[in-house]
Amino acid sequence: MKARSLPFVTTLSFLCLWELICRLRDLPPFLLPAPSRIAGVLLSEAPLLLRHACVTTFEILLGIALSLAAALPLSVAMFFSPTLERSLSPLLIASQAIPVFAVAPLLVVWFGYGIGSKVVMAALIIFFPVTVTLLQGFKSCDPGLRTLFFVMGADFRRTMRFLYWPWALPYFFAGLRVAVSVAAIGAVIGEWVGSLEGLGFLMMQANARLRVDMVFACVMILSCIGLLLWSAVSFLEARCVRWVREPEKNRTNLL
Repeated sequence: MKARSLPFVTTLSFLCLWELICRLRDLPPFLLPAPSRIAGVLLSEAPLLLRHACVTTFEILLGIALSLAAALPLSVAMFFSPTLERSLSPLLIASQAIPVFAVAPLLVVWFGYGIGSKVVMAALIIFFPVTVTLLQGFKSCDPGLRTLFFVMGADFRRTMRFLYWPWALPYFFAGLRVAVSVAAIGAVIGEWVGSLEGLGFLMMQANARLRVDMVFACVMILSCIGLLLWSAVSFLEARCVRWVREPEKNRTNLL
């Protein structure tokens, strides 16, 4: 029980310290608003914030779906064909070296100011960690089990289904947790470059009017979206990878 309450206590302590500094230093709201002021904005502007939050969340979810639709088959294909892996690995690594701000304007030109450019931007950020971790999971499979499946005459499809995929699931969820936690970056940057709705658009409008409290309110909502997505992936992992979670739970109980 104490371990579960530790994050709440830490967050509350940080907010109290933040509030205390703002009050003691008498900081102006346009420089650093106090948490109480940000909470007031969250309540008073709730309908506006909720409408734009729904747009950004929808973009993130579509980006996750698009990246998974591309990453899963590509990881399997690269594992099945080492030649394909050697051919595509430099391109995958080079794609991560390109600043996202450099790609965002091009995506707006190619896909327009609508939701398409934001979805692609989020998918590009999510794609790399999911692809790399899933491929690493396939490659880390126990050679002894591979030999056993080969001796038993299992073809690649059955081996993938009953050996490689279950073995790689912990790696996949580890990469997916990282991916969903940064997915909002792609959507928000896309909204900064060109959009008429979404939390990124709202942040740009608020910043231009020195509504720093509104900017912080948007940041708080984005943080909550990231935490919810992380929790959702962790829940799915607990349901799908029970053979990994059970030993960890037993070790925790022993301690």
